[in-house]
Amino acid sequence: MIKIELKDGTIKEFEQQTTALDIAYSISDGLARAVVGAKINGEVKDLMTKIDSDSKLEFLKFDDIDGKDVFWHTSTHIMAQAVKRLFPEAKLAIGPAIENGFYYDIDLEHRLTPEDLEKIEQEMKKIVKEGFDVERFELSREESIKLMKEMKEEYKVELIEALEEGSTISFYKQGEFVDLCAGPHLPTVKKVKAFKLLSVAGAYWRADQNNKMLQRIYGIAFEKKKDLDEHLHMLEEAKLRDHRKLGKELELFTILEEGPGFPFFLPKGTILKNKLLEYWRTIHREDGYVEIETPIILNRKLWETSGHWFNYKENMYTVEIDEEDYAIKPMNCPGCMLAYQSKMRSYRDLPLKMGEIGRVHRHELSGALHGLMRVRAFTQDDAHIFMLPEQIKDEIKGVVALIDKVYKTFGFSYHLELSTRPEKFLGEISLWDEAEANLKSALEELDMPFKINEGDGAFYGPKIDFHLRDCLGRTWQCGTIQLDYQMPERFDLSYIGKDGEKHRPVMIHRVAFGSIERFIGILIEHYAGKFPLWLSPVQVKILPISDKFMDYAKSIENKLFNEGFRVELDDRAEKIGYKIREAQLEKVPYMIIVGEKELNEGSISVRSRDLGDLGSDIIDSFIDKLKEDDINKR
Repeated sequence: MIKIELKDGTIKEFEQQTTALDIAYSISDGLARAVVGAKINGEVKDLMTKIDSDSKLEFLKFDDIDGKDVFWHTSTHIMAQAVKRLFPEAKLAIGPAIENGFYYDIDLEHRLTPEDLEKIEQEMKKIVKEGFDVERFELSREESIKLMKEMKEEYKVELIEALEEGSTISFYKQGEFVDLCAGPHLPTVKKVKAFKLLSVAGAYWRADQNNKMLQRIYGIAFEKKKDLDEHLHMLEEAKLRDHRKLGKELELFTILEEGPGFPFFLPKGTILKNKLLEYWRTIHREDGYVEIETPIILNRKLWETSGHWFNYKENMYTVEIDEEDYAIKPMNCPGCMLAYQSKMRSYRDLPLKMGEIGRVHRHELSGALHGLMRVRAFTQDDAHIFMLPEQIKDEIKGVVALIDKVYKTFGFSYHLELSTRPEKFLGEISLWDEAEANLKSALEELDMPFKINEGDGAFYGPKIDFHLRDCLGRTWQCGTIQLDYQMPERFDLSYIGKDGEKHRPVMIHRVAFGSIERFIGILIEHYAGKFPLWLSPVQVKILPISDKFMDYAKSIENKLFNEGFRVELDDRAEKIGYKIREAQLEKVPYMIIVGEKELNEGSISVRSRDLGDLGSDIIDSFIDKLKEDDINKR
């Protein structure tokens, strides 16, 4: 008798070997039609995977992250099959599911066009209509190489040859199409009913610019056409909100050929960045943090002590000074260790919260650079908390509360992921287990749901990641909390305990914004450039109807400026309608229009970017309203 424990704790018994799909049918036909994959003892598997012993089973639907991966993985095989039918000479590289859909890298001499994508889509529809079952089979390493050579798939041969001798290799077959793949997949192609091929981009084989440039076809797929239509609408909206486009139009930042990946912040963008940092400093001061600043360049010995020289060197910029190796810091943490060591600490000093707005540099491949979202130089709002072991839970809870406050200020919702020990790590497994248990316990006590992200921790400690959801439903990983027993050990940090003896502190690494540059990019797209009053580079624009009212307009400008507001006067000899349209395009929160009536009455006419004409007001009353909105960060 085989016992199957379902997610809700229900036990189902089967007399003989079964599959996840058969178990779904035993519950209801509706469930069997809805599921796309399964987790068997915590591992994502095909629905057709044989179950021959007692197991825990969780069904996956399209709405689940793992369910989407299964669905999109099968979609990319359907696309590759269509490509091979239309272009038999095409050679396939890799085709994974990704966060928002799927892609396949293809070696094809013919340059694919939008018209070609339409033809591939039509062929995909035929394949889905043909309704092939998706079958998994396995071969030895030698048999796999032979098969792929016969099929003239040289990239697949290279992938297989990199595997260990004696490996068993899995393949998936649908109709005439066979592909090297670890899976998992849908049981049939018939479930993929709504899809769209989005674009073609260049991609080096294995992300190495010394290798051949391939063509990467991106796509998206859903169970229902309605969901596809909604997604495509969201993509169109995202194009309008693209931070690179708006950043240029609103004169916030630029990236020049003299510094690819190194953004230039223009005056208005610098105001925005400084307002974020001002807010950061205010809430951290209130929460008991002290601020430090550490050097950008430090010597090799430091980075060897931290472990970065051996574990992260390919991402670091290095330089030789006085015949000694130095590195431009990719992280602020090691410098903060030295700041902690600058004096002897007592248990009475702990927890010690050190914050740093630190400039860091990381070597990113040119193909990965993307506006402010992926750059080579950025500012991190780092903080490191040094504490006693018994303070761990309370400090983690405090950091979660602080980051929660930050995200709510900007109108973001989020979900949490707990990332555990990676394959490449520092320190003892027992300390990792203790650190992971502390993070889990803190989140459970806060009653905050979280997902376990196995093996994705930093090399020095497990972490909690905050994934923001913007107004378009997209997610962005920003805040993080990393619990670290390793750095204090490697840097021999200590404090004097109640017993007068030296002890080792525990530390937390944490960021709220993450990369300030990336956070600004997210904010630009989240607000579509329409920043709330407190963040707007220009808060008020004064629009005189003609030169006759320029002196009155300047007096209003001076009053607002002296009250601390960011104000501009449009003194061009243009019609008022044109000036209003220009200010609206610049996304300025408020416009003040002055003419004969306003001059005679000593009043102003106020127009809101979002609400339109607000009517007449007096300047002092308007200033009071601005101050209230600014202070409350509405």
